[in-house]
Amino acid sequence: MKPLIGVTPDFNAGDRKEWGGREATFFLRARYIRAIEDLGGVPVILPLAEDRSDRRRLLNDLDGLLLTGSGPDLAPSLYGERRRYKFRVMSRRRADFELDVARMAAASRLPVLGICGGMQAMNVAFGGSLIQDITAQVDSPLPHQQKASATELSHAVDVAPHSLLRRILGQARIRVNSSHHQSVKRVAPSLVASAVASDGVIEAIESPKHRFLLGVQWHPEFLYDRYAFHRKLFQALVKAARA
Repeated sequence: MKPLIGVTPDFNAGDRKEWGGREATFFLRARYIRAIEDLGGVPVILPLAEDRSDRRRLLNDLDGLLLTGSGPDLAPSLYGERRRYKFRVMSRRRADFELDVARMAAASRLPVLGICGGMQAMNVAFGGSLIQDITAQVDSPLPHQQKASATELSHAVDVAPHSLLRRILGQARIRVNSSHHQSVKRVAPSLVASAVASDGVIEAIESPKHRFLLGVQWHPEFLYDRYAFHRKLFQALVKAARA
C-alpha cells in the first residue's frame, strides 16, 4: 500500500488580506501535494488540531510527516529571544501544532521531512534557535531571497559526509533554490547540521539518532520534477514512510 504522508498547511486566522481575508482559512501550495503523489505517497493535509489527543490520533494514522514552508516567522519568544525585526509572525495555531507534532513524530520514530520554515520549526521544537534576519545578522551573506523564480537554482550547499542527507543525495555539493530571510542559529542539542552554504548559513539539519528526521532550508517542491537530486528527497521520505 502507498504510505500516508501528513502535510501541514499554512493558516490565516482571519487577519490577513490574502488567502481568505476575514474568513479563517487553511491554505497550501499544491506543489507539496504533487511531489508526494508523483513519487508514490498519499498526501493528507492536516487540520492543525488544537487538542493534543487529536494530534496524537492523526499521527497514529500516518506513515510520514512533511512540515512545509511558511511566509510568516515563528515568534522569537518560542526560542527565548525578543522580537528584533518587524516581520510577520506565524499564527499561534500553526506554530503550536507544528512544534508539538514534530516532537510527537520524533518520539514515535515517524519519518519527518521539514522544508524551509518546516526545518526551522524542527530546530525550535527540539530546543534550537534562529537567526531572525540573515541580512542584518550574517556578515557578507549570499542572496538567500533569490530574485529569479523558485524553479531556478541559486547557490551551492556543501553536504556533510556520513550524513543521512549525503546518503540520500550521493553528492558532496549540490545547487539549491533560496527563498528565506531566517535560518538556524543554534542547532538543537539532539540535531546536527548536515549542509552549509558558503556564507556559513546552515542549509540542512538532521537527527543522527533517528532513521529519518531531516530538514532542508531550500524548496525541493519547486525543483523535484526537473532535478534528480531534489526528487531524491521526496523519494527518500516516501521510502522511509513505506518501511
